[in-house]
Amino acid sequence: MSGCRTIGGFGTWDYVVFGAMLLISAAIGVYYAFAGGGQKTSKDFLMGGRRMTGLPVALSLTASFMSAVTVLGTPAEVYLFGARFSVFAITYLLVVVLSAEVFLPVFYRLGITSTYEYLELRFNKYLRLCGTVLFIILTILYTGIVIYAPALALNQVTGFDLWGAVVATGVVCTFYCTLGGLKAVVWTDVFQVGIMVAGFSSVIIRAVVVQNGIGHIINDSGNGGRLNFWDFDPNPLQRHTFWTIVIGGTFTWLGIYGVNQSQVQRYIACKTRFQAKLSLYINLLGLWAILACAVLCGLSMYSIYKDCDPWNAKCVSAPDQLMPYLVLDIFNDFPGMPGLFVASAYSGTLSTVSSSINALAAVTVEDLIKPYFTSLGERKLSWISKGMSLFYGGVCIAMAALASLLGGLLQAALSIFGMVGGPLLGLFSLGIICPFANSIGAFVGLIGGFTAALWVGIGAQIYPPLPHNTMPLNLSTVGCNINSSATGGYWDASTELPGLTTSLEIQGTERPVLADYWYSLSYLYFSTVGTLITIAVGIVGSLLTGGLRQNVDRKFLITKEDFLSNFSFLKPKQDEKVEVLNWKPFTATDEGTDNPAFNHIELNFTDSNKKINGAHI
Repeated sequence: MSGCRTIGGFGTWDYVVFGAMLLISAAIGVYYAFAGGGQKTSKDFLMGGRRMTGLPVALSLTASFMSAVTVLGTPAEVYLFGARFSVFAITYLLVVVLSAEVFLPVFYRLGITSTYEYLELRFNKYLRLCGTVLFIILTILYTGIVIYAPALALNQVTGFDLWGAVVATGVVCTFYCTLGGLKAVVWTDVFQVGIMVAGFSSVIIRAVVVQNGIGHIINDSGNGGRLNFWDFDPNPLQRHTFWTIVIGGTFTWLGIYGVNQSQVQRYIACKTRFQAKLSLYINLLGLWAILACAVLCGLSMYSIYKDCDPWNAKCVSAPDQLMPYLVLDIFNDFPGMPGLFVASAYSGTLSTVSSSINALAAVTVEDLIKPYFTSLGERKLSWISKGMSLFYGGVCIAMAALASLLGGLLQAALSIFGMVGGPLLGLFSLGIICPFANSIGAFVGLIGGFTAALWVGIGAQIYPPLPHNTMPLNLSTVGCNINSSATGGYWDASTELPGLTTSLEIQGTERPVLADYWYSLSYLYFSTVGTLITIAVGIVGSLLTGGLRQNVDRKFLITKEDFLSNFSFLKPKQDEKVEVLNWKPFTATDEGTDNPAFNHIELNFTDSNKKINGAHI
């Protein structure tokens, strides 16, 4: 090999493949806009009528996890730092088990649409409002990164139009979210996860052929120090070790799977609690499969470029572009295959953004509109929900423009979730696990956790970690026909590691003591700090303000019966009880005509949480 390889750009067939993916996604939205009589109520639109089953929801959860951040960022992470990232397999197991056995039973039992409704039921409406506002800010910021960052990386390597891709992604997401609601989101995710797996698989298969077998890839990776699965260094300043990934990663992802509206909204839309739990555990298999594919892609990339690193050889300007460069390189003579990979990356973007838009619409309607406009009927709420989807679609596209000021993928995304998601996870954990936690303690805890998380997170942006904490493994350019000045170092002002959101330009300035310790904490611990401080301060605040004297309804807490039910929920219920929730005047509405009719009782099956409205007497 001499210098950079000659790679082609995007061809006609590549655009055809990418366009077909967008067209099919939009068509699914059109179908669910009219299937089964359309989205007549806000519950139909936001929750799929609570009739979803486990398998499609599981694939939807997996697709949302596998954003373009994963498709582009994780292989580059493995290429630079080795396979220790695969320890996230343990993290995913812990996250799914805790989500399914601690948080899901409570949320499902209450039959809520917005997870933040729980905060009002357990504490008060002000904490619900705090949770809602923090979620909206967090999700809009994250969605901007998810839309813009992969578009930039793909544009710089393939020549794919940057803002055309950004706008197309946002418009298509907004289109099928607004038309088809949650059902469209879930079923487009099912289609898109197939595209993503196909994209990953094609790269792995082609790389194995190019390198004459998987054995050569494994040997090259071992010789290059990339099979470094286990690093038990307890130093919390090290970016990725076994402990930072398992402990910090569990807190970070539990804030997403356990309490984040985007994920919770889908699995509590399942028709039974068994289906909801099943969706999470099937999703775990999907997470493991995706992680294995991403790690294999990274190892394959190292095997192919072990003697001529494209980054130091200036073939790419940032490691986020390594994966697109590899695809164009090994598929140079295969028209349409680069298009499949780009469709794979953008499928990840579509699935994540569509889930975010639907969740933003749900919390806005449930937390900010319904409590204050109680006279609105279901049909009007359905139209408002669609309007909110349209509005947030536009906001997310605009946020992508702001995200152009940010750099990197993986760490930027997870840092945002850590700084905001950690304190929210702590707040929900207080309510579900601690029966003595009260509203005063919870509020003080949230403020304390949020302040600490922002302190360390923003400090890390101003004073980046020292280079020895974030240096990649050896990258060789001995096989490149380039002068030595081009390979002078791993760090360059114009390049960024995947996920590093800052450069080292301020190294020459004086660093405070905190910068080398507190601000250099692994980004995976941002969520841990926020969660633990929220819980600790919340417990102390509650005990000091009479928390032990309050009597909390057990349905808001995780109980031993929730765990015992795991051994019996496959059995049919013989004594399913019915309780009267309320008695109120009922106005019959028939296709928009208001005719006063009769009273009704709203009934609730306490086990399955299925509501029967309009039981006439």
